[in-house]
Amino acid sequence: MLTGLGVLSSIGVGAAEFADGLRAGRSGAKPIEGFDTEGFEYTNACEVRGFDPHRWVRELPVHELGRASQFSVAATGMAIENSGLPVEVLRARRGLIALGTTDGEGFDLDRLVQEEIGAGLPGLDTAVVRRLAPHRLPLVVAREFGLSRVETATITTACAAGNYAIGYGFDAVRNGEVDYALCGGADAICRKTFAGFYRMGTIAPDLCRPFDKDRKGILTGEGAGVVLMESLESALARGARVHAEVLGYGLGCDAFHQVAPQQDGVARCMSAALDNAGVKPEQVDFISAHGTGTKANDVTESRAIRQVFGTEPPRTVSMKSMLGHTMGAASALALIGCALAITHGFVPPTINHRETDPECEIDCVPNVSVPADVRIAQNNGLAFGGNNAVVLLGKYEEGAR
Repeated sequence: MLTGLGVLSSIGVGAAEFADGLRAGRSGAKPIEGFDTEGFEYTNACEVRGFDPHRWVRELPVHELGRASQFSVAATGMAIENSGLPVEVLRARRGLIALGTTDGEGFDLDRLVQEEIGAGLPGLDTAVVRRLAPHRLPLVVAREFGLSRVETATITTACAAGNYAIGYGFDAVRNGEVDYALCGGADAICRKTFAGFYRMGTIAPDLCRPFDKDRKGILTGEGAGVVLMESLESALARGARVHAEVLGYGLGCDAFHQVAPQQDGVARCMSAALDNAGVKPEQVDFISAHGTGTKANDVTESRAIRQVFGTEPPRTVSMKSMLGHTMGAASALALIGCALAITHGFVPPTINHRETDPECEIDCVPNVSVPADVRIAQNNGLAFGGNNAVVLLGKYEEGAR
């Protein structure tokens, strides 16, 4: 059961603000402030503006944490608070902290490269070097909250990493290996990743328009999403609010291409998730697509959806139109968006939309969210190298079991 949600995003901080942003179709796109964009013609991204780490990091020295680690602590703190579970109770229980990331501390790596170019290796800030390792993300979370009875894991399956982490946590809770799991993903915007996508010609000049016939590509973004999962028995015993239930998930690496998705591989992963969840395609109320806004992704993903769901697939939306591509945080934030859609009864929109690409035969809910009784939502995460992860969430109804 999802009983705690923590969100740090360009369109809202915390579950309530994030839900409002999704329902309103808020855009996080603005000119980049996080690094020098001289030399780039296009300079929009979806950054978390005004983030003050001292508000969230209270036990560890802030300077020992990179921006992605700070995001991880902030989102985890929000998830714990949202769950209503005192951290002292968590400290006495067996837990799992699994976080996905694409870049780790890429923002710091940018800084170190710049320092090395300017002053050579002796000029590197050793404090920044020490905080680079991606395994530190869940580790600093454990240290910040004093959680010493936990397993920590960093999952680096790029843009699907958040879904991978949540699937891992789901199994650990379901099998009774742990009493709770804090899972999700985090990434901070960095010039390295922006430049890589820019060189591939996939950065949009202004806005991200998934499934639109005139789409130009992605906008990079940043943020963190963390959920607290526990068993139904645990949630009921303490009278917790259940945001949604994880029904099942599917994973798969089709090994087709480093950056191009493969229709059959994506379809197999969705089918595996539906089978694992015991859900029939016609029971899914909407799909949160990977939906990057590139032709390669949008056409392949929409065709894979029709391959699995037939000629009348469920509404299929892209939250990246609002959030940008937040890399390792992307599928975790989108999963929280699905949970909030279930709780609050709406399907988020795909914004910036003008005319649907005829090669994408789906209803992408253009520009305006729609009220809906969402009982089952599917969250797609498709990553580099054909690493795909799909999670199914359902509405929890007391007494339904």
